[in-house]
Amino acid sequence: MSDTSMDNRMLALAGVAQALAQVRRIADTGQADAAVLATALDSVFRVDAASAEAVYGDASALRPGLLLLRSYFRNESEDALLPRLGLAVLQLERRFVRDETADRVHRRILTLAPQAAREGSTHPDVLAALGALYADTVSKLRPRVMVQGNPHYLGQAGVVAEIRAVLLAALRSAVLWRQLGGSLWDFMLRRRQMLEAIQRNL
Repeated sequence: MSDTSMDNRMLALAGVAQALAQVRRIADTGQADAAVLATALDSVFRVDAASAEAVYGDASALRPGLLLLRSYFRNESEDALLPRLGLAVLQLERRFVRDETADRVHRRILTLAPQAAREGSTHPDVLAALGALYADTVSKLRPRVMVQGNPHYLGQAGVVAEIRAVLLAALRSAVLWRQLGGSLWDFMLRRRQMLEAIQRNL
């Protein structure tokens, strides 16, 4: 496998990691990092991007996710729930692409794209629409991705919609990771190569 192939694969996996870190942050505090949130949600609408880097605007936008991955592969992760959440999303991706759900989501995203272009992908109305899309489609698949957090925030409709929107972004990155050749075998057989690719991207 070429270094470039693994480098691109790690960019997509970083997209998963940093989106899910925002899910954890929103669930615990009710607030997201605005720049990281925009990177995640913009990626949802870049369905025909020319490269993995282009999906996220620029590789530098994935630095938070790359740092999270580096900590994971060095066994330095501070959030024990984040790797479990990541595994759940990677497993969900398999069900998602085998099901007609993927086509339904794709069509709806194309419908929402003009609104996102006008108002921005993080506009409350766009977040609500993406959250509703996730609830109507992806959340019906099993196993469901279970998010833990502060009940005060998880009881607020706006926070729940934002979490669902970011989960959709994480799933989009998981699909890209698989399209680039990623598999769960990588975690068992190619950890050293993955860490080297993370270092190159950083």
